[in-house]
Amino acid sequence: MDYINTLFLIGAVLLSASILASSLSSKLGIPLLLVFLIIGMVAGEDGPGGIVFHDASMAYTIGSLALAIILLDGGMRTRVENFRVGLWPAMSLASMGVLISAVLTGLLTAWLLDLHWLQGLLLGAIVGSTDAAAVFSLLQGKGLNLKQRVGATLEIESGSNDPMAIFLTVTLVEMLAAGQQSFSWNFLLVLIQQFGIGGLCGIGGGVLLGWLVNRVKLATGLYPLLITSGAILVFAATNAIGGSGFLAIYLTGLVLGNRRVRNLQNILHVQDGMAWLSQIGMFLMLGLLVTPSAMLPLALPAIAIALFLIFVARPIAVMICLVPFVFSWRERVFIAWVGLRGAVPIILAIFPLMAGLDQAQLLFNIAFVVVLVSLLLQGSSLPLMARWCRVEIPPQPAPLQRTSLDVAVEGEFELMIYQLDNANWCVGSHLRDLKMPSDTRIAALFRGSSLLHPTGSTQLALNDVLCVVGRSRDLPALSKLFSRAQAPRYLENRKFFGDFILEGEARLGEVGRFYGFDVPAELADLTLADFFGRQFGGHPVVGDSVEWEGHTWVVAAMDNDWILKVGLKLGAGSGTPPFGF
Repeated sequence: MDYINTLFLIGAVLLSASILASSLSSKLGIPLLLVFLIIGMVAGEDGPGGIVFHDASMAYTIGSLALAIILLDGGMRTRVENFRVGLWPAMSLASMGVLISAVLTGLLTAWLLDLHWLQGLLLGAIVGSTDAAAVFSLLQGKGLNLKQRVGATLEIESGSNDPMAIFLTVTLVEMLAAGQQSFSWNFLLVLIQQFGIGGLCGIGGGVLLGWLVNRVKLATGLYPLLITSGAILVFAATNAIGGSGFLAIYLTGLVLGNRRVRNLQNILHVQDGMAWLSQIGMFLMLGLLVTPSAMLPLALPAIAIALFLIFVARPIAVMICLVPFVFSWRERVFIAWVGLRGAVPIILAIFPLMAGLDQAQLLFNIAFVVVLVSLLLQGSSLPLMARWCRVEIPPQPAPLQRTSLDVAVEGEFELMIYQLDNANWCVGSHLRDLKMPSDTRIAALFRGSSLLHPTGSTQLALNDVLCVVGRSRDLPALSKLFSRAQAPRYLENRKFFGDFILEGEARLGEVGRFYGFDVPAELADLTLADFFGRQFGGHPVVGDSVEWEGHTWVVAAMDNDWILKVGLKLGAGSGTPPFGF
């Protein structure tokens, strides 16, 4: 009992310290995941905590479960419309990109540390993939609202590239353990099997789990548990039959998050907490597992490998893999920079330890240093790089909170909470004068500590809190009425989109005559929407810009692939020169 109580005490102290230390992340400008990792190292055998933890098998088991939950949460928050613009570039990066990064890094490692080329390639495979936990956490934690093409590519890549890294790592570990000195091309069939079975099980599991959630009547708190347990069942079953469980659970989350599922908003709230708990626990445990003193003799070569991966291998892989796709050079630079390494390389580095390979401890220590350098260098500089690469766009207005009502009410109704501030034009207006979407109602209005009964004659005041009932499809219109997106000054709408907002249906000839510039006759009948569609391969996104006729033109509003609004910045701009004309 004393041992168990001590274990609980240490776990609670570490967890509480990690949560409280998270407030320092934004103040110090360092990634939150790095804070968790450092706390684990401080509590470990070389730190003041003095906790000795060397159970690689337990670390792998706990880490795999935590990563599965993180991928489930990431999949549920990835919008399926992102696949329209990000699927194929992401698949290219998740397959060929990982392979190129692994080969280049492996060759340098073998030369630098005088290892066999297969051992060097094993390290390249271990650190070759972009980590989903790091990407999801840092992009959300930094509050970055990226252009859809860039954000979608990064999300889908990080959620789907683990199978390639895991497959390469397991294959190389088995080869080295068996004493092989060359590749057997049968590994291509195994790779197809991993991706194929993982994809089918993930999509099928998501559909089946969504159907089940919508059919059973449960207490509200049980729905998130059913989702999590069902997704882990898909994960484990897929692994058991030879597929990629990590890809399967990501796709399960993707299916669930993009279909009508009972109590979805409440499920997402719980999933957010479970994902945070998984990240904290995983990084604390990995921090305990490492022995910092053993890494010091390897610090210089390990840092050199990390810098080579960040500045050479990953950029080369990105530039090659994105050749067929429409990305500006700044977008390519940013995607290359967000090749974040996190928990996955450390978990993969446990494989050689469990197999008892020569140099396994060396590979583990180097992988850990690579993760530290990546989180510190790339993670802390994400906001600066996003601004320099011009991949941020103004955030969309959103309610303070959303709560599903479908547990008690048939349909897709939600309760959305807004608070009015000085930027809301509706402050001072009567409710009867507001043009709200049909089937939406203001259910309650709070003014200070008073609950008011809203009527048509009620006049809205500053700091009023509105409880609005509506459907998710009404969210954009309601948020424009009652919410204001908090954006940095450099992302304010007028500064970002330009001096004038034009309709996508406006013809280039008419726009040119109005603003005083000549338009070639063959382009005069094109609409602005058609013009941008040709520029960006039929899939423009908000924030895409071109410099044409001495002015900068920016996509300001979209409906799927159709451009509704275009911003115009008069005078010489800094957009992307037009192509294809």
